[in-house]
Amino acid sequence: MTVLILASERDFTADRMVAALERRGTPVARVDTAWFPRYCTIDARLRNGRWMGTLSAHSRTIALEGLRSVWYRSPSAFTFPAELSATERNWAMSETKLGLGGVLTSLAVRWINHPSRNADAAYKPVQLTTAVQCGLSVADTLVTSVRTSVHEFVDGGETITKAFGAAAVIEDGGRKTTLTDRVTADTVADLRGLEVAAHQFQRWIPKAHEARVIVVGEHVFAAGIYARTPKTYLDYRNDYLNLRYRRLEPPETIAGGILRYCRAFGLAYGAFDFVIRPDGEWVFLECNAGGQYGWIEDAIAAPITDTIADLLTQGETS
Repeated sequence: MTVLILASERDFTADRMVAALERRGTPVARVDTAWFPRYCTIDARLRNGRWMGTLSAHSRTIALEGLRSVWYRSPSAFTFPAELSATERNWAMSETKLGLGGVLTSLAVRWINHPSRNADAAYKPVQLTTAVQCGLSVADTLVTSVRTSVHEFVDGGETITKAFGAAAVIEDGGRKTTLTDRVTADTVADLRGLEVAAHQFQRWIPKAHEARVIVVGEHVFAAGIYARTPKTYLDYRNDYLNLRYRRLEPPETIAGGILRYCRAFGLAYGAFDFVIRPDGEWVFLECNAGGQYGWIEDAIAAPITDTIADLLTQGETS
């Protein structure tokens, strides 16, 4: 039985996973969905309520009925021929997502994580309410497209704003990271364009440090992240070279709340971000169901890849 890894061709964390599975003697197949349709094909037929057939990539043919688990790591967008018109490309993209994607997601194997569960867990407002229901503390938060509400919220104390989703945008031919920003007097004085989208504002939380918590099944790995500059104190993603790390043991109440959160969304994996106040209180920020862990694994020497590999090798239905 084979483990299928859906990952970008240049994903070094996926490279580690392939090596970990091979050390266990577990058959593994890695596919970058960007290979479709030039180097990848799908050929499946419904038999007795199950999809049977093959997913082929380059010279490798993978029997769908021979899969034990799928690691939905970092699949790329399909790459269609340049000669297709925009209309044809959009149609092909939609049909392939629903067709190839539909066959794969119907497979009753262990997923880390199933795409539909990742999608359910992606909504930040739902994350916050679920975190509270699981016993975790969260920051006071405003979601709005109304200027007067922003003024009222900012009057209540220091405020930050951050995106709900994409960590980066493409603009003027370049990639720009969307990081946490403080809301200043200049921000409040010029809220033009606020009404064209929903925006997230949160009360600023003073912090002793932050924590990245990786959950794999029932295993919890936590790293304290300590800022060395004002920019990394605001958002550690500003400069990874100006951070230091220490392995942490979350309080039992926090670890329990995190595991309840994962069960609520049906997640086998999650990357959580917390702020730890000077008084020691842990405050939930967000959970990325497909978040990065490689740099944390290196920083605190945690066996995260091996733990995921063990779960994939078990191959139980999820």
